[in-house]
This record gives sequence, C-alpha cells and structure tokens, in this order.
Amino acid sequence: MTTPPNLVELLAGVRAKRGYLLPHHGLMAITSPALLDAYDAAYTQIALADRVLSHHDREFVWLAILIATDEAIATHHIAKFKAAGGSDAELEVILTITALALGFESYRFVARNWLGHLPDCDPQAIYLRALRKSAGAVPMRLVNMAVASVFVCKAGWDALALQIVAAYDDAVPELELAEAISLAMFPGSVPHFVEAARVWRELIVAGKVSASQPFLDWANLSGQGGFDEASRAKR
Repeated sequence: MTTPPNLVELLAGVRAKRGYLLPHHGLMAITSPALLDAYDAAYTQIALADRVLSHHDREFVWLAILIATDEAIATHHIAKFKAAGGSDAELEVILTITALALGFESYRFVARNWLGHLPDCDPQAIYLRALRKSAGAVPMRLVNMAVASVFVCKAGWDALALQIVAAYDDAVPELELAEAISLAMFPGSVPHFVEAARVWRELIVAGKVSASQPFLDWANLSGQGGFDEASRAKR
C-alpha cells in the first residue's frame, strides 16, 4: 500500500474549510478518499451550512450535545459560540439544563415506582417546571431544542416525546427543532436520529402535537417502518 500522492492536499482542504484537523480525517484520506469527500459533504450540511438556525443558536445546541456525549475534543464549538455572541451566562444555562436532562432517570424512577404512594405527584410536570426555572433569561425556544437534542444523544425516547410536545407548546418552529436534533447525528449516532424521527412522527400521527401540513404529510406516509415492515408486506 502506498501513500496517496494527494494526501497533503486533501487534508489541507479539510483544514482550510474547518480551521482544524482531527485524526479520523487523515485515516479516511489514506484508506478511502471518496469516504472523506462524502463525510465532509454530510458534515458541512449538518454543522457548517446555514439552514434556519442562527450561528448563535446552532452553537448553543451543539454545546449541550457535546456535554451529553463527552465530546471533549470539539472545543472549536466553544470558540464558535463565543464568536456568535454567546455569553458566560448562557454557558451556565447550557450546563444546567444539560445536567437536568441527563438526570431525567430520577423522574422516571418516581413515575415508575412511587406514584402509588404519591398520587398527586406529576414527575413530568416537575421536570418541566425545573427546566423552565433553569432557563433564566434564555428563551425556552432554545432550551427546548438543546434538551431535545440531548435526549436524542442519550436515546431517551420517552423524555424526547415529552420535550417535543413541550416545544410545540412553546411555539418552537418545526424547522428549527428539526435542525437542532439533526445536529446529534454525528456525536449521538445516526441510528439515534432515526429513532428520534420515529418518536416525532408517532406524536404527530397520534395527534399529540399540532403539526404543520408538511409534517403531517410526512407523518401520514405509509411504509416507514424499515426492513421489517417492508419484508412483512411481501409475505
């Protein structure tokens, strides 16, 4: 096996676009330049290209995701957040709401085990009140998006459903919420993003959120159950 003659050029292009290199860039450049190109195109659309979120709001969500996934190497997102006007007060909120989301198992525990002894206790309502209190001066729109993305990363599907409903209640634009949870695809895994889409779709189908027409059309499409559903349909 020989070193690709354009290895330095390939990696220089990545560095020029992002301002940094990570070890996997070089590994892909050596073993599959085509994979590096495809990866770079996907990453560009997810993390760099402008969709609907402002740079500030996108980086707000990114920081919550990085805390939730122990992504210590991605410190460039801190610099990007600050460059977009992010404040130390907002960083405190990001840390607080992410910690609250990561502790959601405590609310599950009470709901699962103690409601027979605490008939007036509503763990989900308690969680949502704590989240709203923790937001401080940060808009709930941002808080809902960040915490929903944390739940995608941690495969907390019951919590994600709760958060999506809360996001609709707080009038979070659907396209903004969709972009926010899509940021979890790389650090939180594509399969988790697939499941997140399933949770959202099922909420729409069940009438638990007031979805817009494009989201209704998506949710009502049949045959979205993957291979198992497709293979059963052929038997």
